[in-house]
Amino acid sequence: MSSQKKTIWDSPLTSSKIKTDDVRMPEMLIGYFIGPFGALLSSGIFTSILQGYFTDVLKLNLSFLTTLQLISTIFIVAANLVVGQLIERTKTKAGKARPWILLSALTISVASVLMFIVPFKSEGAKMVWVAVAYNLFYSVAFPIYNTANSTLVPVSTRDTQKRGALASFTNVAGLGVMGAGSMVFPILVSFALKEDQRLWFVAMLAIAIFSGLTIYLQFMFTRERVTEELMESGDKASKGEETGKAPSMAAQFKAVTSEKMWWIAIILYLLFQWSGALKNGSMIYFCKWVLDNSFFGSADAWGASQSLLAIMGAIPMAVAAVFVVPLANKYGKRIVIFIGMVIGTIGGVIAGLGGGNLIPTAIGVAIKCLGSAPIAYMILALLADVIDHIEYKENMRTDGLTMSIYSSIMVAGTPIMNSVLSALLNMSGYDQMADVAMGKAGQSVITQVAIGSAYIWVETAAYAICAVLILMFTIEKQLPEEQAAIAARKK
Repeated sequence: MSSQKKTIWDSPLTSSKIKTDDVRMPEMLIGYFIGPFGALLSSGIFTSILQGYFTDVLKLNLSFLTTLQLISTIFIVAANLVVGQLIERTKTKAGKARPWILLSALTISVASVLMFIVPFKSEGAKMVWVAVAYNLFYSVAFPIYNTANSTLVPVSTRDTQKRGALASFTNVAGLGVMGAGSMVFPILVSFALKEDQRLWFVAMLAIAIFSGLTIYLQFMFTRERVTEELMESGDKASKGEETGKAPSMAAQFKAVTSEKMWWIAIILYLLFQWSGALKNGSMIYFCKWVLDNSFFGSADAWGASQSLLAIMGAIPMAVAAVFVVPLANKYGKRIVIFIGMVIGTIGGVIAGLGGGNLIPTAIGVAIKCLGSAPIAYMILALLADVIDHIEYKENMRTDGLTMSIYSSIMVAGTPIMNSVLSALLNMSGYDQMADVAMGKAGQSVITQVAIGSAYIWVETAAYAICAVLILMFTIEKQLPEEQAAIAARKK
Protein backbone atom coordinates (compact mmCIF):
# COMPACT_ATOMS: atom_id res chain seq x y z
CA MET A 1 0.00 0.00 0.00
CA SER A 2 1.35 3.40 -0.99
CA SER A 3 2.04 5.75 1.88
CA GLN A 4 2.29 8.77 -0.42
CA LYS A 5 0.60 11.72 1.19
CA LYS A 6 -2.49 12.93 -0.60
CA THR A 7 -2.59 16.52 -1.81
CA ILE A 8 -5.29 18.96 -2.78
CA TRP A 9 -5.01 17.69 -6.35
CA ASP A 10 -6.28 14.24 -5.32
CA SER A 11 -9.69 15.62 -4.35
CA PRO A 12 -12.65 14.78 -6.61
CA LEU A 13 -13.14 18.54 -7.00
CA THR A 14 -9.61 19.05 -8.38
CA SER A 15 -8.72 15.73 -10.01
CA SER A 16 -8.83 15.86 -13.82
CA LYS A 17 -11.68 14.03 -15.52
CA ILE A 18 -9.38 13.29 -18.49
CA LYS A 19 -7.77 9.86 -18.02
CA THR A 20 -6.90 8.83 -21.61
CA ASP A 21 -3.39 9.09 -23.04
CA ASP A 22 -4.70 10.43 -26.35
CA VAL A 23 -6.70 13.61 -26.89
CA ARG A 24 -10.43 12.98 -27.40
CA MET A 25 -13.51 15.07 -28.08
CA PRO A 26 -14.64 15.82 -24.45
CA GLU A 27 -11.22 17.33 -23.75
CA MET A 28 -11.26 19.33 -27.00
CA LEU A 29 -14.80 20.59 -26.58
CA ILE A 30 -14.87 21.41 -22.86
CA GLY A 31 -11.20 22.06 -22.12
CA TYR A 32 -10.27 23.95 -25.26
CA PHE A 33 -13.51 25.57 -26.43
CA ILE A 34 -16.17 25.99 -23.72
CA GLY A 35 -13.64 26.86 -20.99
CA PRO A 36 -11.69 29.45 -23.01
CA PHE A 37 -14.93 30.88 -24.43
CA GLY A 38 -16.25 31.69 -20.95
CA ALA A 39 -12.88 32.86 -19.68
CA LEU A 40 -12.24 35.20 -22.60
CA LEU A 41 -15.79 36.53 -22.89
CA SER A 42 -15.10 39.62 -20.75
CA SER A 43 -11.98 40.39 -22.76
CA GLY A 44 -13.87 39.99 -26.03
CA ILE A 45 -16.51 42.43 -24.88
CA PHE A 46 -13.87 44.85 -23.58
CA THR A 47 -12.01 44.77 -26.89
CA SER A 48 -15.13 45.80 -28.75
CA ILE A 49 -16.88 48.16 -26.35
CA LEU A 50 -14.66 49.21 -23.41
CA GLN A 51 -13.16 52.22 -25.18
CA GLY A 52 -16.66 53.43 -26.05
CA TYR A 53 -17.78 52.85 -22.45
CA PHE A 54 -14.90 54.98 -21.18
CA THR A 55 -15.44 57.84 -23.62
CA ASP A 56 -19.23 57.88 -24.04
CA VAL A 57 -20.59 56.52 -20.72
CA LEU A 58 -18.02 57.53 -18.11
CA LYS A 59 -16.97 60.57 -20.22
CA LEU A 60 -13.32 60.07 -19.28
CA ASN A 61 -10.71 62.47 -20.59
CA LEU A 62 -9.01 61.19 -23.77
CA SER A 63 -5.54 62.25 -22.61
CA PHE A 64 -6.08 60.31 -19.37
CA LEU A 65 -7.09 57.22 -21.34
CA THR A 66 -4.03 57.45 -23.59
CA THR A 67 -1.73 57.77 -20.57
CA LEU A 68 -3.46 55.03 -18.57
CA GLN A 69 -3.33 52.49 -21.38
CA LEU A 70 0.31 53.17 -22.27
CA ILE A 71 1.54 53.03 -18.67
CA SER A 72 -0.55 49.92 -18.00
CA THR A 73 1.27 48.15 -20.82
CA ILE A 74 4.45 48.12 -18.71
CA PHE A 75 2.64 46.34 -15.88
CA ILE A 76 0.92 43.97 -18.32
CA VAL A 77 4.16 42.81 -19.95
CA ALA A 78 5.91 42.46 -16.58
CA ALA A 79 2.98 40.47 -15.16
CA ASN A 80 2.96 38.07 -18.10
CA LEU A 81 6.70 37.44 -17.80
CA VAL A 82 6.37 36.82 -14.05
CA VAL A 83 3.41 34.48 -14.51
CA GLY A 84 5.26 32.60 -17.24
CA GLN A 85 8.18 31.92 -14.93
CA LEU A 86 5.87 30.97 -12.05
CA ILE A 87 4.19 28.45 -14.35
CA GLU A 88 7.59 27.10 -15.46
CA ARG A 89 8.49 26.51 -11.81
CA THR A 90 5.17 25.03 -10.74
CA LYS A 91 5.35 21.28 -10.17
CA THR A 92 2.16 19.62 -9.03
CA LYS A 93 0.18 16.51 -9.77
CA ALA A 94 -2.20 18.76 -11.71
CA GLY A 95 0.64 20.00 -13.91
CA LYS A 96 2.29 23.39 -14.12
CA ALA A 97 -0.36 25.45 -15.99
CA ARG A 98 -3.64 23.95 -14.78
CA PRO A 99 -3.32 25.17 -11.14
CA TRP A 100 -3.15 28.73 -12.48
CA ILE A 101 -6.21 28.07 -14.62
CA LEU A 102 -8.06 27.16 -11.43
CA LEU A 103 -6.89 30.32 -9.65
CA SER A 104 -8.08 32.47 -12.55
CA ALA A 105 -11.65 31.23 -12.07
CA LEU A 106 -11.67 33.62 -9.10
CA THR A 107 -9.44 36.42 -10.39
CA ILE A 108 -11.09 36.79 -13.82
CA SER A 109 -14.58 36.76 -12.31
CA VAL A 110 -13.85 39.46 -9.74
CA ALA A 111 -11.70 41.73 -11.89
CA SER A 112 -14.07 41.78 -14.87
CA VAL A 113 -16.81 43.66 -12.99
CA LEU A 114 -14.80 46.29 -11.10
CA MET A 115 -14.62 48.79 -13.98
CA PHE A 116 -18.43 48.85 -14.06
CA ILE A 117 -18.98 49.77 -10.42
CA VAL A 118 -17.21 53.19 -10.24
CA PRO A 119 -18.93 54.48 -7.05
CA PHE A 120 -17.57 58.03 -7.40
CA LYS A 121 -18.85 61.07 -9.29
CA SER A 122 -15.83 63.36 -9.02
CA GLU A 123 -13.55 63.21 -12.04
CA GLY A 124 -10.36 62.57 -10.05
CA ALA A 125 -11.75 59.75 -7.92
CA LYS A 126 -13.34 58.20 -10.98
CA MET A 127 -9.99 58.16 -12.79
CA VAL A 128 -8.22 56.55 -9.81
CA TRP A 129 -10.88 53.82 -9.54
CA VAL A 130 -10.78 53.08 -13.26
CA ALA A 131 -6.96 52.99 -13.29
CA VAL A 132 -6.85 50.47 -10.44
CA ALA A 133 -9.71 48.32 -11.78
CA TYR A 134 -8.25 48.39 -15.30
CA ASN A 135 -4.90 47.08 -14.08
CA LEU A 136 -6.43 44.46 -11.81
CA PHE A 137 -8.00 42.97 -14.91
CA TYR A 138 -5.30 43.49 -17.54
CA SER A 139 -2.18 43.32 -15.34
CA VAL A 140 -3.24 40.62 -12.85
CA ALA A 141 -6.28 38.51 -13.70
CA PHE A 142 -5.94 38.20 -17.45
CA PRO A 143 -2.18 37.42 -17.52
CA ILE A 144 -2.73 34.61 -15.01
CA TYR A 145 -5.41 33.00 -17.16
CA ASN A 146 -4.10 33.73 -20.62
CA THR A 147 -0.50 32.61 -20.03
CA ALA A 148 -1.69 29.38 -18.41
CA ASN A 149 -4.27 28.79 -21.13
CA SER A 150 -1.69 29.37 -23.88
CA THR A 151 0.74 26.97 -22.20
CA LEU A 152 -1.83 24.17 -22.20
CA VAL A 153 -1.57 23.55 -25.95
CA PRO A 154 2.17 22.72 -26.15
CA VAL A 155 2.08 20.62 -22.94
CA SER A 156 -1.13 18.77 -23.79
CA THR A 157 0.40 16.33 -26.29
CA ARG A 158 3.30 15.84 -28.70
CA ASP A 159 0.95 14.74 -31.48
CA THR A 160 1.27 17.69 -33.89
CA GLN A 161 -2.07 17.04 -35.59
CA LYS A 162 -3.96 16.82 -32.29
CA ARG A 163 -2.05 19.86 -31.09
CA GLY A 164 -3.17 21.72 -34.19
CA ALA A 165 -6.76 20.72 -33.45
CA LEU A 166 -6.49 21.94 -29.84
CA ALA A 167 -4.97 25.23 -30.99
CA SER A 168 -7.82 25.58 -33.46
CA PHE A 169 -10.46 24.94 -30.78
CA THR A 170 -8.84 27.47 -28.44
CA ASN A 171 -8.60 30.14 -31.10
CA VAL A 172 -12.13 29.47 -32.34
CA ALA A 173 -13.23 30.15 -28.76
CA GLY A 174 -11.24 33.39 -28.75
CA LEU A 175 -12.76 34.48 -32.03
CA GLY A 176 -16.19 33.41 -30.79
CA VAL A 177 -16.01 35.81 -27.86
CA MET A 178 -14.83 38.54 -30.19
CA GLY A 179 -17.94 37.84 -32.24
CA ALA A 180 -20.14 37.95 -29.15
CA GLY A 181 -18.49 41.18 -28.10
CA SER A 182 -18.94 42.82 -31.49
CA MET A 183 -22.30 41.31 -32.52
CA VAL A 184 -24.49 40.81 -29.44
CA PHE A 185 -23.18 43.35 -26.96
CA PRO A 186 -23.40 46.43 -29.22
CA ILE A 187 -27.11 45.72 -29.77
CA LEU A 188 -27.57 45.29 -26.02
CA VAL A 189 -25.75 48.59 -25.46
CA SER A 190 -27.57 50.60 -28.11
CA PHE A 191 -31.07 49.36 -27.23
CA ALA A 192 -30.91 48.55 -23.49
CA LEU A 193 -27.81 49.52 -21.51
CA LYS A 194 -27.25 52.89 -23.19
CA GLU A 195 -25.55 55.11 -20.55
CA ASP A 196 -27.10 53.44 -17.48
CA GLN A 197 -24.09 52.38 -15.43
CA ARG A 198 -26.21 50.16 -13.16
CA LEU A 199 -27.35 48.07 -16.14
CA TRP A 200 -23.78 47.79 -17.37
CA PHE A 201 -22.81 46.36 -13.95
CA VAL A 202 -25.66 43.81 -13.93
CA ALA A 203 -24.74 42.61 -17.41
CA MET A 204 -21.05 42.22 -16.55
CA LEU A 205 -21.84 40.50 -13.22
CA ALA A 206 -23.77 37.81 -15.10
CA ILE A 207 -20.85 37.37 -17.48
CA ALA A 208 -18.40 37.13 -14.56
CA ILE A 209 -20.36 34.28 -12.96
CA PHE A 210 -20.51 32.45 -16.29
CA SER A 211 -16.74 32.90 -16.72
CA GLY A 212 -15.93 31.45 -13.30
CA LEU A 213 -17.98 28.32 -13.97
CA THR A 214 -16.54 27.65 -17.42
CA ILE A 215 -12.95 28.19 -16.28
CA TYR A 216 -13.48 25.55 -13.60
CA LEU A 217 -14.80 23.19 -16.27
CA GLN A 218 -11.68 23.84 -18.33
CA PHE A 219 -9.51 22.95 -15.36
CA MET A 220 -11.38 19.69 -14.83
CA PHE A 221 -11.32 18.63 -18.50
CA THR A 222 -7.67 19.18 -19.42
CA ARG A 223 -4.48 17.23 -18.93
CA GLU A 224 -0.76 18.04 -19.32
CA ARG A 225 0.68 14.90 -20.92
CA VAL A 226 4.06 16.44 -21.82
CA THR A 227 4.50 17.76 -18.28
CA GLU A 228 3.62 14.33 -16.90
CA GLU A 229 6.07 12.73 -19.32
CA LEU A 230 8.91 14.93 -18.12
CA MET A 231 8.04 14.46 -14.46
CA GLU A 232 7.65 10.68 -14.70
CA SER A 233 10.78 10.06 -16.76
CA GLY A 234 12.87 12.32 -14.54
CA ASP A 235 14.19 13.94 -17.70
CA LYS A 236 17.70 15.23 -16.96
CA ALA A 237 18.43 16.35 -20.50
CA SER A 238 16.88 19.79 -20.02
CA LYS A 239 19.44 22.29 -18.85
CA GLY A 240 19.07 23.03 -15.20
CA GLU A 241 16.99 19.94 -14.49
CA GLU A 242 20.00 18.01 -13.19
CA THR A 243 19.35 19.89 -9.95
CA GLY A 244 15.59 19.50 -10.22
CA LYS A 245 15.11 23.10 -11.31
CA ALA A 246 13.57 24.56 -14.43
CA PRO A 247 15.90 26.36 -16.86
CA SER A 248 16.59 29.93 -15.80
CA MET A 249 14.80 32.79 -17.51
CA ALA A 250 18.14 33.95 -18.93
CA ALA A 251 18.81 30.52 -20.43
CA GLN A 252 15.33 30.37 -21.92
CA PHE A 253 15.63 33.91 -23.26
CA LYS A 254 18.95 33.13 -24.95
CA ALA A 255 17.51 29.96 -26.46
CA VAL A 256 14.41 31.59 -27.96
CA THR A 257 16.01 34.83 -29.16
CA SER A 258 18.76 32.98 -31.01
CA GLU A 259 16.18 31.02 -33.00
CA LYS A 260 15.02 32.65 -36.27
CA MET A 261 11.80 30.61 -36.43
CA TRP A 262 10.79 31.88 -32.99
CA TRP A 263 11.16 35.48 -34.12
CA ILE A 264 9.12 34.86 -37.26
CA ALA A 265 6.26 33.31 -35.28
CA ILE A 266 6.30 36.07 -32.64
CA ILE A 267 6.40 38.92 -35.19
CA LEU A 268 3.62 37.27 -37.18
CA TYR A 269 1.45 37.13 -34.09
CA LEU A 270 2.29 40.67 -33.01
CA LEU A 271 1.32 42.14 -36.39
CA PHE A 272 -1.84 40.05 -36.58
CA GLN A 273 -2.95 40.65 -32.99
CA TRP A 274 -2.17 44.35 -32.64
CA SER A 275 -3.62 45.36 -36.00
CA GLY A 276 -6.73 43.37 -35.06
CA ALA A 277 -6.88 45.07 -31.65
CA LEU A 278 -6.83 48.48 -33.34
CA LYS A 279 -9.56 47.37 -35.73
CA ASN A 280 -11.74 46.02 -32.93
CA GLY A 281 -11.27 49.07 -30.71
CA SER A 282 -12.16 51.45 -33.55
CA MET A 283 -15.15 49.44 -34.77
CA ILE A 284 -17.73 51.23 -32.62
CA TYR A 285 -16.47 54.62 -33.84
CA PHE A 286 -16.37 53.43 -37.47
CA CYS A 287 -19.98 52.30 -37.26
CA LYS A 288 -21.09 55.51 -35.54
CA TRP A 289 -19.26 58.10 -37.61
CA VAL A 290 -18.01 56.61 -40.91
CA LEU A 291 -20.61 54.10 -42.10
CA ASP A 292 -23.78 55.22 -43.82
CA ASN A 293 -26.32 53.67 -41.43
CA SER A 294 -29.31 54.73 -43.52
CA PHE A 295 -29.40 51.12 -44.72
CA PHE A 296 -31.27 50.43 -41.46
CA GLY A 297 -33.44 53.53 -41.79
CA SER A 298 -31.71 55.75 -39.24
CA ALA A 299 -28.32 57.38 -38.75
CA ASP A 300 -28.25 56.23 -35.11
CA ALA A 301 -28.71 52.54 -35.99
CA TRP A 302 -24.97 52.02 -35.53
CA GLY A 303 -25.48 49.00 -33.27
CA ALA A 304 -27.24 47.13 -36.09
CA SER A 305 -24.48 48.10 -38.52
CA GLN A 306 -21.80 46.91 -36.11
CA SER A 307 -23.62 43.62 -35.61
CA LEU A 308 -23.91 43.15 -39.38
CA LEU A 309 -20.19 43.71 -39.89
CA ALA A 310 -19.44 41.34 -37.02
CA ILE A 311 -21.72 38.68 -38.50
CA MET A 312 -20.17 39.11 -41.94
CA GLY A 313 -16.79 38.54 -40.34
CA ALA A 314 -17.86 35.69 -38.08
CA ILE A 315 -19.61 33.51 -40.67
CA PRO A 316 -16.56 32.99 -42.94
CA MET A 317 -14.36 32.29 -39.92
CA ALA A 318 -16.86 29.79 -38.54
CA VAL A 319 -17.00 28.01 -41.90
CA ALA A 320 -13.21 28.10 -42.21
CA ALA A 321 -12.87 26.40 -38.82
CA VAL A 322 -14.05 23.16 -40.45
CA PHE A 323 -11.41 23.27 -43.19
CA VAL A 324 -8.32 24.95 -41.76
CA VAL A 325 -6.95 22.02 -39.73
CA PRO A 326 -7.46 19.38 -42.48
CA LEU A 327 -5.91 21.70 -45.07
CA ALA A 328 -2.98 22.49 -42.76
CA ASN A 329 -2.43 18.77 -42.11
CA LYS A 330 -2.40 18.07 -45.85
CA TYR A 331 -0.52 21.05 -47.28
CA GLY A 332 1.25 22.46 -44.22
CA LYS A 333 0.53 25.40 -41.98
CA ARG A 334 2.85 27.73 -43.89
CA ILE A 335 1.13 27.47 -47.28
CA VAL A 336 -2.39 27.64 -45.85
CA ILE A 337 -1.56 30.73 -43.76
CA PHE A 338 0.16 32.39 -46.75
CA ILE A 339 -2.90 31.94 -48.97
CA GLY A 340 -5.11 33.20 -46.15
CA MET A 341 -3.06 36.38 -45.71
CA VAL A 342 -3.24 37.13 -49.44
CA ILE A 343 -7.02 36.69 -49.38
CA GLY A 344 -7.23 38.87 -46.28
CA THR A 345 -5.25 41.65 -47.94
CA ILE A 346 -7.57 41.62 -50.95
CA GLY A 347 -10.60 41.77 -48.65
CA GLY A 348 -9.15 44.74 -46.78
CA VAL A 349 -8.65 46.66 -50.01
CA ILE A 350 -12.27 46.01 -51.01
CA ALA A 351 -13.53 47.20 -47.61
CA GLY A 352 -11.34 50.28 -47.74
CA LEU A 353 -12.60 51.24 -51.19
CA GLY A 354 -16.20 50.90 -49.98
CA GLY A 355 -16.29 54.59 -49.11
CA GLY A 356 -18.37 54.10 -45.97
CA ASN A 357 -21.14 52.28 -47.83
CA LEU A 358 -22.32 49.35 -45.75
CA ILE A 359 -22.63 46.63 -48.41
CA PRO A 360 -19.16 46.82 -50.06
CA THR A 361 -17.59 47.36 -46.65
CA ALA A 362 -19.33 44.26 -45.27
CA ILE A 363 -18.27 42.17 -48.28
CA GLY A 364 -14.66 43.28 -47.87
CA VAL A 365 -14.74 42.54 -44.14
CA ALA A 366 -16.11 39.05 -44.84
CA ILE A 367 -13.31 38.28 -47.30
CA LYS A 368 -10.68 39.72 -44.97
CA CYS A 369 -11.91 37.62 -42.04
CA LEU A 370 -11.97 34.50 -44.20
CA GLY A 371 -8.32 35.09 -45.02
CA SER A 372 -7.40 35.65 -41.36
CA ALA A 373 -8.81 32.29 -40.26
CA PRO A 374 -5.70 30.11 -40.87
CA ILE A 375 -3.30 32.27 -38.83
CA ALA A 376 -5.94 32.85 -36.15
CA TYR A 377 -6.49 29.11 -35.69
CA MET A 378 -2.89 27.94 -36.22
CA ILE A 379 -0.71 30.47 -34.40
CA LEU A 380 -0.60 28.47 -31.16
CA ALA A 381 0.28 25.34 -33.15
CA LEU A 382 3.11 27.26 -34.87
CA LEU A 383 4.49 28.32 -31.49
CA ALA A 384 4.18 24.79 -30.12
CA ASP A 385 6.20 23.53 -33.10
CA VAL A 386 8.85 26.17 -32.41
CA ILE A 387 9.02 25.12 -28.74
CA ASP A 388 9.66 21.50 -29.78
CA HIS A 389 12.25 22.70 -32.32
CA ILE A 390 14.09 24.65 -29.62
CA GLU A 391 13.89 21.66 -27.24
CA TYR A 392 15.58 19.56 -29.93
CA LYS A 393 18.38 22.10 -30.41
CA GLU A 394 18.88 23.36 -26.86
CA ASN A 395 17.72 20.48 -24.63
CA MET A 396 15.25 22.66 -22.73
CA ARG A 397 11.56 23.46 -22.76
CA THR A 398 10.70 27.15 -23.15
CA ASP A 399 6.91 26.93 -22.73
CA GLY A 400 6.80 29.42 -19.85
CA LEU A 401 8.79 32.21 -21.50
CA THR A 402 7.35 31.76 -24.99
CA MET A 403 3.76 31.67 -23.80
CA SER A 404 4.23 34.59 -21.43
CA ILE A 405 5.49 36.64 -24.38
CA TYR A 406 2.61 35.35 -26.50
CA SER A 407 0.18 36.31 -23.74
CA SER A 408 1.87 39.71 -23.34
CA ILE A 409 1.33 40.41 -27.02
CA MET A 410 -2.31 39.41 -26.77
CA VAL A 411 -3.14 41.28 -23.58
CA ALA A 412 -1.02 44.36 -24.27
CA GLY A 413 -2.45 44.71 -27.77
CA THR A 414 -5.76 46.10 -26.55
CA PRO A 415 -4.43 48.84 -24.23
CA ILE A 416 -1.62 49.85 -26.58
CA MET A 417 -3.87 50.06 -29.62
CA ASN A 418 -6.63 51.75 -27.62
CA SER A 419 -4.10 54.34 -26.46
CA VAL A 420 -3.10 54.84 -30.08
CA LEU A 421 -6.77 55.17 -30.97
CA SER A 422 -7.37 57.64 -28.13
CA ALA A 423 -4.44 59.72 -29.38
CA LEU A 424 -5.78 59.59 -32.97
CA LEU A 425 -9.22 60.69 -31.81
CA ASN A 426 -7.74 63.46 -29.71
CA MET A 427 -5.48 64.77 -32.50
CA SER A 428 -8.25 64.60 -35.10
CA GLY A 429 -10.63 66.64 -32.92
CA TYR A 430 -13.08 63.91 -31.90
CA ASP A 431 -16.23 65.42 -30.34
CA GLN A 432 -17.27 63.33 -27.33
CA MET A 433 -20.53 65.28 -26.97
CA ALA A 434 -21.69 64.82 -30.59
CA ASP A 435 -25.17 63.39 -31.17
CA VAL A 436 -24.90 59.96 -32.82
CA ALA A 437 -28.16 60.67 -34.66
CA MET A 438 -26.17 63.10 -36.82
CA GLY A 439 -24.22 60.21 -38.35
CA LYS A 440 -21.24 61.29 -40.46
CA ALA A 441 -22.07 64.94 -39.92
CA GLY A 442 -21.31 64.52 -36.22
CA GLN A 443 -17.54 64.34 -36.74
CA SER A 444 -15.02 66.10 -38.97
CA VAL A 445 -13.63 64.57 -42.16
CA ILE A 446 -10.20 64.33 -40.50
CA THR A 447 -11.69 62.28 -37.64
CA GLN A 448 -13.48 60.02 -40.12
CA VAL A 449 -10.25 59.41 -42.05
CA ALA A 450 -8.39 58.58 -38.82
CA ILE A 451 -11.12 56.13 -37.77
CA GLY A 452 -11.28 54.53 -41.22
CA SER A 453 -7.51 54.00 -41.26
CA ALA A 454 -7.63 52.44 -37.79
CA TYR A 455 -10.49 50.10 -38.70
CA ILE A 456 -9.43 48.96 -42.18
CA TRP A 457 -6.08 50.04 -43.58
CA VAL A 458 -3.67 49.27 -40.73
CA GLU A 459 -4.81 45.64 -40.52
CA THR A 460 -4.76 45.28 -44.31
CA ALA A 461 -1.12 46.40 -44.44
CA ALA A 462 -0.25 44.02 -41.57
CA TYR A 463 -1.74 41.09 -43.49
CA ALA A 464 0.40 41.88 -46.53
CA ILE A 465 3.54 41.86 -44.35
CA CYS A 466 2.47 38.58 -42.69
CA ALA A 467 2.06 36.95 -46.11
CA VAL A 468 5.75 37.60 -46.79
CA LEU A 469 6.93 36.56 -43.31
CA ILE A 470 5.17 33.19 -43.22
CA LEU A 471 7.06 32.03 -46.31
CA MET A 472 10.23 32.12 -44.18
CA PHE A 473 8.79 29.67 -41.60
CA THR A 474 10.43 26.39 -42.62
CA ILE A 475 10.58 23.96 -39.68
CA GLU A 476 7.49 21.85 -40.39
CA LYS A 477 9.14 19.22 -42.56
CA GLN A 478 11.95 18.31 -40.17
CA LEU A 479 9.81 18.47 -37.00
CA PRO A 480 8.82 14.75 -36.94
CA GLU A 481 12.50 13.76 -37.07
CA GLU A 482 13.33 16.23 -34.31
CA GLN A 483 10.52 14.90 -32.09
CA ALA A 484 11.78 11.35 -32.67
CA ALA A 485 15.27 12.46 -31.64
CA ILE A 486 13.85 14.02 -28.46
CA ALA A 487 12.12 10.74 -27.61
CA ALA A 488 15.28 8.75 -28.31
CA ARG A 489 17.34 11.09 -26.16
CA LYS A 490 15.02 10.47 -23.22
CA LYS A 491 15.42 6.71 -23.60
